[in-house]
Amino acid sequence: MTAAVTKAAPFATRRPADIRRAWIERDEVALLDAREEGPYSLAHPLFSVSVPLSRVELLVYNLLPRHDVPITVYDDGEGYAEPAARRLQALGYSDVTLLEGGLAGWIAAGFEVYRDVNVPSKAFGEWVEHHRHTPSLSAAEVKALIDARADLVILDARRFEEYRTMSIPGGISVPGAELVKRVHDIAPNSDTLVVVNCAGRTRSIIGTQSLVNAGIPNRVAALRNGTIGWTLAGLTLDSGNEGRFPDVSAEGDAQGRRAARAVADRAGVGRIDATTLDRFRRDERRTLHLFDVRTPEEYEAGHLPGFRHAAGGQLVQATDEYVAVRGARIVLADDPAGGGGPRADMTASWLAQLGWEVHVLEGDVSALGSESGPDRRRLPPEPDVGAQTVAPRDLLALLENGEAAVIDITRSPRYRAGHIPGAYFSTRARLAETIARLPKGVRPVLTCGDGTLTRYAVADFPLSGFSGGQRPLLLEGGTKGWVAAGLPLSTDLDRLGGEPDDVYKRPYEGTDNSAAAMQGYIDWELELVDQLKRDGAHNFHVI
Repeated sequence: MTAAVTKAAPFATRRPADIRRAWIERDEVALLDAREEGPYSLAHPLFSVSVPLSRVELLVYNLLPRHDVPITVYDDGEGYAEPAARRLQALGYSDVTLLEGGLAGWIAAGFEVYRDVNVPSKAFGEWVEHHRHTPSLSAAEVKALIDARADLVILDARRFEEYRTMSIPGGISVPGAELVKRVHDIAPNSDTLVVVNCAGRTRSIIGTQSLVNAGIPNRVAALRNGTIGWTLAGLTLDSGNEGRFPDVSAEGDAQGRRAARAVADRAGVGRIDATTLDRFRRDERRTLHLFDVRTPEEYEAGHLPGFRHAAGGQLVQATDEYVAVRGARIVLADDPAGGGGPRADMTASWLAQLGWEVHVLEGDVSALGSESGPDRRRLPPEPDVGAQTVAPRDLLALLENGEAAVIDITRSPRYRAGHIPGAYFSTRARLAETIARLPKGVRPVLTCGDGTLTRYAVADFPLSGFSGGQRPLLLEGGTKGWVAAGLPLSTDLDRLGGEPDDVYKRPYEGTDNSAAAMQGYIDWELELVDQLKRDGAHNFHVI
């Protein structure tokens, strides 16, 4: 009886004012939004992090490495917050509460809510431009310079994958953290104009201001409004380009190191050695994140054990995708031989200005060892519920006989790109509703990209929930296993259902966005400075 009462006991709550006070005082606290990304993107507090009920297990071990950190979960009345909080408790998190009044309670308290995603970073970019008057040029001005064959280079500060999708003609890929390290080799003539672009505004502003802060002698300017501005000006973007930054010379690297270190020192970045890192790791009172900010290729070739990969420009652009605890401690590594380097210094300089406690690892780190391979998501143990699996070709036979129905709980863009023929789409949070709509007598079969999420989702369903005491079957290897077995995919969307809300369609990604959506996004970014002024809880400072 006692155990049953404990299980059903209501959660304690935290007041919105307590969360806001913790942000201002730099106390550790995580505010998690349990809704899907779509509703989250419409309205959320500044430092809340999207952790949908559907994907809790896939996200929290990376975002919340300390299990006794204060965590508060909310929704907007959909009923997702409490199940997400119970799931966190089951995963070992001991200080989990609900936000008093949910999102409506936050708004009723008079506190700001924000649209879009990665808002702290985007708002900070506008804050930087507002205070430092970061130089910029319009799309028309840059196009005129290109047509006149002016002495200029165009450096695209986004991830290489984004650059390949669409880029400014003549631009080359130099992701944000690489700019100060490599600009001296890319533009050795001080008369060369350096133009920095991204898809919208943030990485253009931060990349340009990085070069200004580093004191390079060249004139530097952001492409105002990035590829969005270029498109809205009626200009054509390239696609499929492969232009990457060149190898760095010894002289260029030395110049970049000196400049980046000076910027980091001005920003108040800490510097630690391997001994202090060990002390940080043993400090059970603080959340600690360790990041290697080099390129994916360098990371995979060899990195320090325990350091996750987060290319420096993306760590600044989307900090909330890597760190959920406002007030956490962050340590960055760059050069595997000595820890520090210009990418770590420049990244740390921005994180410090964003209000984080951040340190660069330096000195002899050989005793820490080395490992290779790609970054791997940290996942909780899979629930031991005796789930039954089905091989791809056995599933094909069941489908042909009308004995099974596939439900795909991958993210909706992947489903649109290709799914098992006849598969229903569902978010995990609505999976029970989808199963209830299946034809009677068929066995539900769950799939996702590689099968990982289905192994957690199947535990959501008690044996009593299905005739014959059977949970859904799991497709071995997920949809990837189906493809590996030589079976076809479909792009038919008849069973997509209503417009999915699991993913927010970013107006600055892809090439099929409407002009109204792109202009609306730019207008929103330009309003962020005034919103930050009203908010007053961000702790941003600009050097």
